[in-house]
Amino acid sequence: MTRGMSRNTPRIVRLVSILWRRRGARQAGEHLGRLRRRLATGIGAVLLGLAALAFAGVSDRAQATFAAFVVRWPYAPLALTPAVFVLVVWITRRFAPHARGSGIPQVIAASRAPESRAAAALVSLWTAGAKLVLTVVMLLGGASVGREGPTVQVSAAIMVKIHRYFRVPITAGVLIAGGAAGVAAAFNTPLAGVAFAIEELAAAYEQRVAVLVMGAVMIAGLTSLGISGDYVYFGAMHATLGVSAVLTLAPVAGVLGGAAGGAFARLVLGFAASQWRPVVVARSRPLLLALGCGLVVAVLGIATGGSTWGTGYGATRALVEGTGQSQWFGPAKFLAALATTLSGAPGGIFAPSLAVGAGLGNLLTGIFSAEPAGAVVLLGMTAYFVGVVRAPLTAVIIVMEATAARGMILPLFATALIADAASTVVCRERLYHGLAKPFLALVEGKKD
Repeated sequence: MTRGMSRNTPRIVRLVSILWRRRGARQAGEHLGRLRRRLATGIGAVLLGLAALAFAGVSDRAQATFAAFVVRWPYAPLALTPAVFVLVVWITRRFAPHARGSGIPQVIAASRAPESRAAAALVSLWTAGAKLVLTVVMLLGGASVGREGPTVQVSAAIMVKIHRYFRVPITAGVLIAGGAAGVAAAFNTPLAGVAFAIEELAAAYEQRVAVLVMGAVMIAGLTSLGISGDYVYFGAMHATLGVSAVLTLAPVAGVLGGAAGGAFARLVLGFAASQWRPVVVARSRPLLLALGCGLVVAVLGIATGGSTWGTGYGATRALVEGTGQSQWFGPAKFLAALATTLSGAPGGIFAPSLAVGAGLGNLLTGIFSAEPAGAVVLLGMTAYFVGVVRAPLTAVIIVMEATAARGMILPLFATALIADAASTVVCRERLYHGLAKPFLALVEGKKD
């Protein structure tokens, strides 16, 4: 019998009382669930923001160490860089196969079946830790890798771990929020994190995911801002372009950059799927392939005076701020980034792609010499990045936020849309989604 009621209480009253008590318990459970979810998101965003900052600091030190090494022994990379490539690829294949490549394809695949064992392996803390360490080792060897893709995978892993600790169900939104916050923390560009979630990570972006994503991005961004200050990633660029300049520059930069970025994506995806015998043989001997790729990167680095080593952040910032680079920087960085990507070693392509785009813009400054060089470089960055990643909104916001170039918003959008169309002609498949196919097969084949 229900407490506080006698046998003479009408049955309908007792039934209503029971239902009311159950409703109260259910509401209390729902409130507790929401509280746990918000705590997990907040704590996870803070931790991944700290992890992104630590990773950035260690990566910068690794690049500086390698640069100092090259100054002392200019030709040593001919032996060191190929050796590092081989070592990292061997370790990756032997101990952390899910840490290979960018990291963004792994998050895309894991978000399709977030509760599966295969997805948990793709975004585990072990995989994340291996990703960080191996990417830093690649930078110590002069590889042309970025840290943003690895940051996305690491951030998703942290977010998943914290949600599991708080006993919150792992949904696609948790992975999307973690990855988006990783982009925001890596570039100090909160809006770009939200845009990246919409364009790349979410196959079907749902309204209820929006609050989770924006909350994680905001907290991660504030963590980065509070520790590192309000910096602009690639330096400030305040020049603008007139209407006539936009009408001529945007189509040229958009078509050339989009086609070049599309060519990069097609080469990477084609290499993975090609049945041409030399390519098949190269794929079947991964350590020999890594050795060859490392040698290419070493030769390019020495030939360009070191401008193609690492992420390309320094060279890109110099171009944005008007300090010239060699006209060969863009093509050489393209080849260095391609060789590093094909090697199968861990490392991102975000920053190298922006660097290649800056090199493309540098080439265009010779044609459009009457226009501000920094503005032309930004159009090249946007066009090539869109060509590779096929995320126009993300590209525009990253470039705008990372250079404080708010006066360039319309030229950047025009260039991005043209570049997206040009890239589609060259490579119909989007790079990250193509690279995610092996991980998707793993997730779908072992879905719980």
